[in-house]
Amino acid sequence: MLQQQTLGGAFTLPGTSLTVNRMGYGAMQLAGRDGDKLVWGPPRDVDAAICLLREAIASGINHIDTSDFYGPHITNQIIRKALVPYPADLLIVTKVGARRSSDGGWIPATSRDELISAVHDNLRNLALDVLDVVNLRMPGIHGPIEGQIEEPITVLAELQQEGLVRHIGLSNVTPAQIEEARQIAPIVCVQNQYNLAHRDDDGLVADLARDGIAYVPFFPLGGFSPLQSSTLTDVAAQLVATPMQVALAWLLHRSGNILVIPGTSSIHHFRENLQAAALEIPSTLLAQLNAIDPQKKEN
Repeated sequence: MLQQQTLGGAFTLPGTSLTVNRMGYGAMQLAGRDGDKLVWGPPRDVDAAICLLREAIASGINHIDTSDFYGPHITNQIIRKALVPYPADLLIVTKVGARRSSDGGWIPATSRDELISAVHDNLRNLALDVLDVVNLRMPGIHGPIEGQIEEPITVLAELQQEGLVRHIGLSNVTPAQIEEARQIAPIVCVQNQYNLAHRDDDGLVADLARDGIAYVPFFPLGGFSPLQSSTLTDVAAQLVATPMQVALAWLLHRSGNILVIPGTSSIHHFRENLQAAALEIPSTLLAQLNAIDPQKKEN
């Protein structure tokens, strides 16, 4: 079992005393599926989900990403059942800004009442008095779109002043939205889509690194369909690793402010992902990965 110091190194969120290992865990896939409804209802094996979470903590994971709209409510309830009383060093990061429709759709929910309700849902289902970090997820199915962020961030800032939220983050946002939000409240992390095959945020990663703000890529293993690249496959073979492990390790090598949160409901895949935190990529192979054309789907 990996020890904490090997989980990709540590990162301290700006303006806080919160230090986490850079390899975290994304809890979205703990929820189940009902036909075409993804991340919906309970998993087939709740006990297995509980065991996975407990193994994650025992392995040194101290950063879990979740949301009450996973399930909805189910994922947070499983986290509560598995981990209460929570370890003192565990950082739980949740998201607000969306809700689920009866057909399983994802609907923007950024009004004042919706955000307040979402924060209280997360508090109740996680059995917490205060949320460590709340990410405001902005609308946009295929990526961030420009739109006003002042009103929802102001609501979260008020909830922060009330003591219900310690720190605020952003998800699915543009650089302009980040700048606008930072004029209202300190921002400790940004969560956007980013991986070997989707690098639109290259400049943003660097900008946030200069300010010490964490960048948390979602869909870290996606982008190719599925994640297929002859270069990636060749590099993985040379490292005696899986392509998924190399894709995660590449993110950890990319910048010291990147925190990864790969999600899975499989203990086997979780253990494979965890090994990526200790995977060293020589500079020659790293150059080959960096040269992958994100616009080209390799076979």
